[in-house]
Amino acid sequence: MVTEKKQDSWINEGRGQGYLNSYKPWITVRDSNSQGRSHRVYGHTTKRTHHLLSDLELATFLLLDWNSSVTDIREKFPLSLQTTTQIAEQAQIAHPRVGSALQIMSSDFYVDSKNPKESNFILHTKYVTSLEDVRTIEKLELERRYWESTNTPWYILTEKDIPPTVLHNIKWLYPAMRESSVPIYEKLNHYIQKFTQYPHLTLIELSKKVDQAYGLELGSSLSEIRELLAQRYFIFDITKDYKKLKLSEIALGDFDMWEKIQHVSNQ
Repeated sequence: MVTEKKQDSWINEGRGQGYLNSYKPWITVRDSNSQGRSHRVYGHTTKRTHHLLSDLELATFLLLDWNSSVTDIREKFPLSLQTTTQIAEQAQIAHPRVGSALQIMSSDFYVDSKNPKESNFILHTKYVTSLEDVRTIEKLELERRYWESTNTPWYILTEKDIPPTVLHNIKWLYPAMRESSVPIYEKLNHYIQKFTQYPHLTLIELSKKVDQAYGLELGSSLSEIRELLAQRYFIFDITKDYKKLKLSEIALGDFDMWEKIQHVSNQ
């Protein structure tokens, strides 16, 4: 039970406040009694650990963190209790409460973006089966009206909206998104030559060929290429399974992006 006293203490802790690595989510993994699987995951966009309360939240987060147009991701973003209470009264919908304690509502993700047409937006994740519950729909309606009152775009995302291949690719790339101790960009020209020489090979086929040619441990080249892809030195159609990717389908990334990555790695 989240009592008024506990909610007050969370406010005093600065939860729901800040940006990027200074942001503190309203609800953390430790606070959650979610029946789903919870995750604490490092965010490359924000340079902090994110608290995600389900596999669907994790999948959504990975998609957001991979998207280069996203500039900040704030999970479990709290809504003004005074405003949601007023909306609930106007809509004649019971406001969330536990016992006598009105609960401060939160949105799953508040996202900032470089997109001038939609510089920020809200995502709420729900499994399809949960949308059959009337009470769940009522609470979502309160949230929708809240963000409508601020002219902030609000969307519901279900597991059916997550492309399996895209998620599979991002999960493969994600561990390699952190800068390594060895500057991976020094390997760039080597692989540019290989990609040009063997455009008909798949990524996996080339990796095996290079490992054999240089007497490397199996998987060494694939690991390096993964890091180059993860850090956007090379780019590809993320909707295509990386295991089936031909070298002719891989392109050079943005030079401006390389300079930013190198600057961060040298700090």
